[in-house]
Amino acid sequence: MTDRLAFGAAVEQLSLAHESRASICEPFLQVLPVNAAAVCTLVNPFGRETVCASNPMAALFDELQLDLGEGPSWDALHTRRPLLVNNFQTSTGATWPTLMNASRHTGVHAVYAFPLSLGSLDIGAVSLFSNHSDGLSPAQILDAQVLVHIASVQVLRGSLASQTLKTNLEDNEGYSRRVVHQATGMVLAQLNLSAADALLIIHGHAFAHGRTVREVAADVVTRQLDFSSIPES
Repeated sequence: MTDRLAFGAAVEQLSLAHESRASICEPFLQVLPVNAAAVCTLVNPFGRETVCASNPMAALFDELQLDLGEGPSWDALHTRRPLLVNNFQTSTGATWPTLMNASRHTGVHAVYAFPLSLGSLDIGAVSLFSNHSDGLSPAQILDAQVLVHIASVQVLRGSLASQTLKTNLEDNEGYSRRVVHQATGMVLAQLNLSAADALLIIHGHAFAHGRTVREVAADVVTRQLDFSSIPES
């Protein structure tokens, strides 16, 4: 069973990764029975990019998934469910034939892919790698999902920090701030998130759709946009 103190430390480290510029991959290795990890973005507007990889094997396998457009990461994101492959070399030939052939000499054994998303916003995936076929226990899967949620926040924050959101002349006015504050409270209730994550969802939606934060917030307040009713792809 994962040591809860170690897990708490991993949660704290991952939660501060954006500010501290620390690795997003490392906390997964500290508390889960895996040997390597990779985090990637897969869809627009984030693009196909490896955000971090803990070793060359993880980096190479992630790069192959991105280039070929198939693999556990893609399937995890499309289904929005974890995809756990205990023996990649013997069980996936029919599922991802091109990746199977290209990765034959990477040394990948077990792959555990988790969707990287926040609310209704799809971002990418986290891939965890193990040298053993023991799999993850239900408790370890839950721990991984907690860390993946935090990783989603960190990746989205990093993407927003590197981009310039659309603005308009009203964005700095008091009315705009009130609308955004009110919309944040509504998204918080819709998705059962923290206030910080709810605001991040609004910013992320604006970024993904080429709109201003005020425009998205206004749609939320007037109930033209309800994040809880957006279909999960």
